[in-house]
Amino acid sequence: MQAATGRKTRMISYAKYGYIFIAPFFIVYAFFMIYPLINTFLLSFKENESQHPELWVGPQNYQWLLFGGETRAANAVQSEFWNSLGNTFILWAGNFVVQIVLSLLLAVWFSDARIKIKGSGVFKVCMYLPNIVTAASVAGMFMMLFGNNKYGAINSLLLSLKAIIDPIPFINDVWTSRILVMLIQSWMWYGNTMLLLLSGIYGIDPSIYEAAEIDGSSGPNTFFRITMPILKPIFIYVFITSMIGGLQMFDIPYLLHEGNNVRPALKTSAVFIYEHFHTVDNYGYSAAASMILFVITAALGIIVYRFNSDSTAPKKRKAK
Repeated sequence: MQAATGRKTRMISYAKYGYIFIAPFFIVYAFFMIYPLINTFLLSFKENESQHPELWVGPQNYQWLLFGGETRAANAVQSEFWNSLGNTFILWAGNFVVQIVLSLLLAVWFSDARIKIKGSGVFKVCMYLPNIVTAASVAGMFMMLFGNNKYGAINSLLLSLKAIIDPIPFINDVWTSRILVMLIQSWMWYGNTMLLLLSGIYGIDPSIYEAAEIDGSSGPNTFFRITMPILKPIFIYVFITSMIGGLQMFDIPYLLHEGNNVRPALKTSAVFIYEHFHTVDNYGYSAAASMILFVITAALGIIVYRFNSDSTAPKKRKAK
């Protein structure tokens, strides 16, 4: 008995199998995400032109993009970069405002128990459909609708109604083209945002609304005092993901043009990176611009998260 009880019990650990199962994800993530990020960072310190392949220039690319230089080429690339960054923020902010307002109104409308909408599921599917259509198809469709010449659908209609004399240059005009891109982006993404807000509203305990109704709370008061504060985490998520996607905006601004060149008013940071990579053949500028955009996106995401997070939460946890 003593010999039997004196034996050491051998514990079997199954943790290694868990690491084996999750290893493929980390391997793929490292290969397709971490390695390109490190390689991009290294390329940002090189010139990488066809004339001077792999020429190490240090922080010169960052200096020229952010502050310019003594040469005309340096000042030109700085002006182009800052203009593209400004276009990016303008196009993102414009489409986000329209998108969030429309999505919120529709989410509240569909979730209101007092309004019994027949076939609401069909409406939700139809509103989400633009999100799954490829950007190239959407850009082609809107190019046919808002073409600059008389053969564009909108111009053709206005000319036939004698509403205009000459075709309107929708794509060539600075603010008309920007507003068009904002509306396209809003139309493509409002369905996705609406479903996210709907999921948040459906997660609210109905008894809270019942108590508010018993207390005599009006609809607007219930919305601003109950629904909006509870949806704060969803709003933060929508804002951050929309900001990340907006700063990487490429498809619609790049494809929505007539001729060979993208209009300066629609040239976003992603278009700037693409053009300098494929057209100018300077990988250094593209990589440096990519890293600057990465830092801006990360910094803004952290600021938004910290600004909307509860600063007293750690103290409350310690007090418990």
